Amino acid sequence: MTKPIPWPVERLVAQLGRWSTSRGPLYLLLAERLRELIDSGQLPPRAALPPDRVLAEQLAVGRSTVVAAYDHLRAERKLERQQGRGTWVASAVLSGVQPSAVGTANPLFLNYLEPADTATPLACAAPSGPPPELIDAYRRALATLPGPDGGDIGYHPLGHPALRMGLARRYTEHGLPTGPEQILVTTGGQQALALIARLFLGPGDPVLVQGPTYPGALEVFRDAAAVIRSVTTTVDGVDPTQWTATLDSTRPRLAYLNPTNHNPTGGTLPVLARRRLVEVTVARGIPLIADTVLDGLSFRDTEPPGLAELVDTGTVLTVGSFSKTVWGGVRTGWIRGATEDIARLSRIKTVHDLGSAVLEQLALAELLPRLDAVAAARVTRLRQRHDQLCARLRDALPDWRFEPAGGGQCLWVRLPCGDASAFAQVALRHGVTVLPGTALDATGGSTEYLRIPFTAPVAELTESVRRLALAWPAYQRTGQAPAAVHALVV
Repeated sequence: MTKPIPWPVERLVAQLGRWSTSRGPLYLLLAERLRELIDSGQLPPRAALPPDRVLAEQLAVGRSTVVAAYDHLRAERKLERQQGRGTWVASAVLSGVQPSAVGTANPLFLNYLEPADTATPLACAAPSGPPPELIDAYRRALATLPGPDGGDIGYHPLGHPALRMGLARRYTEHGLPTGPEQILVTTGGQQALALIARLFLGPGDPVLVQGPTYPGALEVFRDAAAVIRSVTTTVDGVDPTQWTATLDSTRPRLAYLNPTNHNPTGGTLPVLARRRLVEVTVARGIPLIADTVLDGLSFRDTEPPGLAELVDTGTVLTVGSFSKTVWGGVRTGWIRGATEDIARLSRIKTVHDLGSAVLEQLALAELLPRLDAVAAARVTRLRQRHDQLCARLRDALPDWRFEPAGGGQCLWVRLPCGDASAFAQVALRHGVTVLPGTALDATGGSTEYLRIPFTAPVAELTESVRRLALAWPAYQRTGQAPAAVHALVV
């Protein structure tokens, strides 16, 4: 008999997603979601589920709730259970899906994948709608589309020339001389990271990141089967001495930094620190990703120079995107780098999609001259929402600790006690989704932290904090007296 496949409790909890947001007995809601995971192949045959008590602690429910859910699925022959051996997905459940092909279990991505429901989505950080300038840019872009005999077949694997030239001009005007041959247009910043990982990383290769950091980058590196190492990051930034020591001890194949308006702390590295970080990295011949997706969203008047501006040699690949300054529905990003690296990356992209959507690129080329004004208007809204979120948290949850962000989209909030992943489960049952710190920490640390974005309208932020304030004492009670079996969702 094939030995059961260990399935980490953290992965299963992430896969469960918004399992408890419907009304009804918790054990039935849990059984229903587990059934969906099994039937879809996301929990493959012989996947060994966590012990009752362990899963109950992570979900902040009584152990009897998990026992009842497991028993319910065993009666349906979805699960097998044996005393002393545990619980696993029945062998008869054949999905044809290999465990290695199941995909991400990061709660950030599951919040995008799952349809909207009654829960307030406080786990996602993105503009709440497109600016009017984007709509106008699309109108003007339509007029530039070639006619049926215009000689443009619509395939531009490196990106449409108009957008590549516009981005190159923008870098040059901001102090980094750049030609269009140094720009590769991608389908969002996420694809940019995936292409770079595909070029530089193989299974087992070390990659150095900040801890915590953008969870999308962590998922890309995990997908490449890389070994992720991290250096602690606070709102004050990264310690260059610790970064250098980790470079020398791990000898990474690739390094990744988010130096401006860091996700999730909201901090920005000072010029001297960022200069030291980029110099010691490229001096060791290590390619460095500079994630600039949140550039332009600072609450200060100016931002420090980009990493690529601080060195004359070495491989610095700058990743940018319109998703945060303009709108998440604009799935266009780019990579700025050396001509030879862009050429190699473009060949990988061509195999994947033959190029990104042309009309969107034309619209963004039209928008580029007004991008700074669009970003400034967005910063004004973000600053107002940031201040409102800080005030509401201080009033409703005075024991929670955080530093005001210097820009970006998120607060990095520390709970006074307990586990943020378990609290997120209770918050879910109070109608609000939050992202626990472990989703942003490659080491599995940051267990006492939550990432709370301030991108939603003020009224929605106020309501979200109200629900969090109701969930907090409910979570504290679960540590003293676990919820009774079959308890109804709040």
